[in-house]
Amino acid sequence: MTARELDAAGITDPSLRAAYTAGRRLNARHGKTYFLATRLLPVDRRAPVHALYGFARYADDIVDDLGTTASTAERRLALDALEQQWLRAVRGEETDEPVVRAAADTRARYGIPARHFTDFLASMRSDLWVEEYPTYADLRAYMHGSAAVIGLQMTAVLGTVVPRAEAEPYAAALGVAFQLTNFLRDVGEDLDRGRVYLPLDLLAAHGVDRELLLWSRRTGLRDARIDSALRTAAALTRDVYRTAEPGIGRLDPVSAPCVRTAFVLYRDILAAIEEDGYAVVHRRSVVGRRRRAAVALRGLAGALAARTAVRRSGRTAHAGNGAGGTHGGAAVATADEEVLTAGQGKDRT
Repeated sequence: MTARELDAAGITDPSLRAAYTAGRRLNARHGKTYFLATRLLPVDRRAPVHALYGFARYADDIVDDLGTTASTAERRLALDALEQQWLRAVRGEETDEPVVRAAADTRARYGIPARHFTDFLASMRSDLWVEEYPTYADLRAYMHGSAAVIGLQMTAVLGTVVPRAEAEPYAAALGVAFQLTNFLRDVGEDLDRGRVYLPLDLLAAHGVDRELLLWSRRTGLRDARIDSALRTAAALTRDVYRTAEPGIGRLDPVSAPCVRTAFVLYRDILAAIEEDGYAVVHRRSVVGRRRRAAVALRGLAGALAARTAVRRSGRTAHAGNGAGGTHGGAAVATADEEVLTAGQGKDRT
């Protein structure tokens, strides 16, 4: 986390500044699309967004990291320990986990309901034992905690031009759209984890089951039935994007370009999957570097225009639609130079 971002967010305690910085490092390393979009936010809102995503990423790594030999029991203990640290931090007690401290501080600053974090941790815990979802309704119940609540948390920080409750259903839908996109992109990797996130009834309607997916993954061979099922899943995901899109206009104008950029880049993953022939059982589909840079530059133009309008109107930007502190009308009008290099990192999303 840069000193400028922390100063603008009103975070002055040295140890707390270090905690927020830890969350930013996690996002920079893992969440390429999110990190790129976040750089388009007003400088005062980046730290809390990194804190929330950092906490989510940390918990997800406990459950899903393919690079560790930890057993399910060991992952469960690690998740239990994280939850206990979270509960202590929410009570105002000391915790030695930086991402927990930063997320708890953000929750308090912006009045984010504690249930959103409880629901998130419950979904993470289910990943330790649930390997498939019979129906889309079952999957949606899981995604409430794993994805929708992330959108609800973010709404408090990003700010809205309508009552927050009016914007929240769209934010929740966007979180679900992002995760459905991840599920499509990561079909092969999830099989390696022993999981099938695409609803079994959707797969069965095309003659696909777990055994066929595993055969395709193991042999590298394609099957038209799998392609058909993936095509249907992509169409379902596009429908969720259409449901979520009107919510972008309900956000504070200085935050909207960030969300629009993430929206476009994540939806582009669906296009990349299609262009790649729905080969996600065997490899990830990615959005090209040139396309990422073009979307980022459009987002930058929108962000600068919104900040200029705010400065000229004399309105002080605030986060959370009144739910949290206001940190810096001046910061809203400032363009961060690092945004100019957005989209030129590794070709990953």
